[in-house]
This record gives sequence, C-alpha cells and structure tokens, in this order.
Amino acid sequence: MSAPRLSRRSPAIALQTPEGLFSAIHAKGSYLCVGLDPDPAKIPASFGAGVEGMETFCLAMVQATQHVAVAYKPNLAFFEQYGASGWAALERVVEQIPSDVLVIADAKRGDIGNTATRYARAMFEGLGADAVTVAPYMGRDSIEPFTAFEGRWTILLALTSNPGAEDFEFHGDRPLYREVLRKSQTFHGAQRLMFVVGATRPAMLKQVREEAPHAFLLVPGVGAQGGTVEDVAQHGMNDQCGLLVNSSRGILYAAGPDATQEESQAAAANVAEDLAAQMRATLEAKGLV
Repeated sequence: MSAPRLSRRSPAIALQTPEGLFSAIHAKGSYLCVGLDPDPAKIPASFGAGVEGMETFCLAMVQATQHVAVAYKPNLAFFEQYGASGWAALERVVEQIPSDVLVIADAKRGDIGNTATRYARAMFEGLGADAVTVAPYMGRDSIEPFTAFEGRWTILLALTSNPGAEDFEFHGDRPLYREVLRKSQTFHGAQRLMFVVGATRPAMLKQVREEAPHAFLLVPGVGAQGGTVEDVAQHGMNDQCGLLVNSSRGILYAAGPDATQEESQAAAANVAEDLAAQMRATLEAKGLV
C-alpha cells in the first residue's frame, strides 16, 4: 500500500505563533485574508472552463493580491465538487502560494479519534495547509487531533455570520458560542487555536473578546456580506491585532463575468488594496504600525 501523499509546499514557519503572525501583519500593514471560492458561475469566461479554468483563476487572484494578503483561504468544497481532478488542482494552487503567507484550508471538518487524525494529516501534511477550519460540535476529541500538530493552526467555528447561527450558537442562558470559546481554551494545544467570528455581528466581538482576549480571530463577512473593517477593528482588535479579516467574492469577482484576465487581476488588486488601506488605518489608530 502506498504511503499518504506529502505536499511539496514548505509551511509558513514564520507564521506559526501569534507573535510571528503579528510580525507579518505589521510588515504589510494588513490583516487581509483572501478567500479562494472559485464559483464556476462567476469566473470570467476568459479564464476558461472546468477545473483548468478554476485553477488558472485562483492562481491569477493569488498573483494579484499577494502583496497585501497575509493569508489565503481556499474553500475546499469548490474544488472537491470536481473529484480527483479538482483536488489535484487545489494541491497545485496551494503549492504556488508563497511560504510567507498563511494557507487556511476551509474544510470545516468534524469527527473524533482516528478519523480526526486522518483529516488533520490530509490538511496539514497532504495538502500543506498551515491552518484548517474545524466544526467543534463533537468536543475535545474532535479538536485535539488537530491541535496536536505543532506549528499548525486549528480554527474553530464559534460565532458564524450566517442567519442559521441563531438556531444553535445563541442557545442557552450562556450562549453555546461562548461555551465553545471558553471550554476549547482548556484543551491540549489550545495555544494553536483561532476562532471564526462573523463580521456581520461586530457588536458581539466584545463578548468574544471577554472569552478569548488573546486569540486570533478569522473574521468572514466583510464586503459582499456587509461587514466593515472599521467595525471589526473597533470591537475585535487586541494588542497584537488578533484579526484575520476575510473577503472572498468582493475581491474575486470585482471585474464582472465579461472581464479579461488582466482586467480581473487589476480589479481584484484594487479591492484588496483598498481593504488593506482600511486595515492599515485601524492599525495606525491602535499604534500597531
């Protein structure tokens, strides 16, 4: 039986600690995470169709934004829908992302024991990701197989930006999301945890920071979903920034479906640079750059 595949990508060693991640944020004056959600219905025709077009598009977006991005977050579902060829394309995209930029596998995995360990190996060793999103509903033994990996981040879903978050995350006198934040920080390897907190709920970031004052937060929902950098920074920034703010659709599809490849890259760069400028302003206001 052949051994599991190992990625050729070198891990982002400098970004494996909060201090290292803050140094990268300080150097670029940005805490931008670019989400790679290659929707076939939205990718401009100039990039081609199918898996090849998706791969070309993602690589073009990385090239256009890497000067201001400190992280990329490929959404695995967009690649997995194509089966083995889609996964191979994902591997090639990840291997082209510079090793001084964090790669977050947006997988939202959740299982226990040996299964969770295999998921972690697939993300960290096989794909070469520096971080992975994990669904924490099954508790400690679904999380610690991920946090056991030295130098890799585990990002738990805590307070998400979707309307359905009301169904479970706010349940109880002490809301479930607060219990996820509190309890998970007692687990083995908790120093390697981040948390997903949606930008569409900026006022709730105060409660999040009460539970996790020092943790990094991955904040989706800026741009197309209506969240703003200023609101997120006001309520969520700590003394090491502590934020990775994600934008996906607002950057990727800024030029529209009829754009050339060059127009798509230019439009993506413009949006990313504008977000980065807003981020720099919030960092300057806090005296962090």
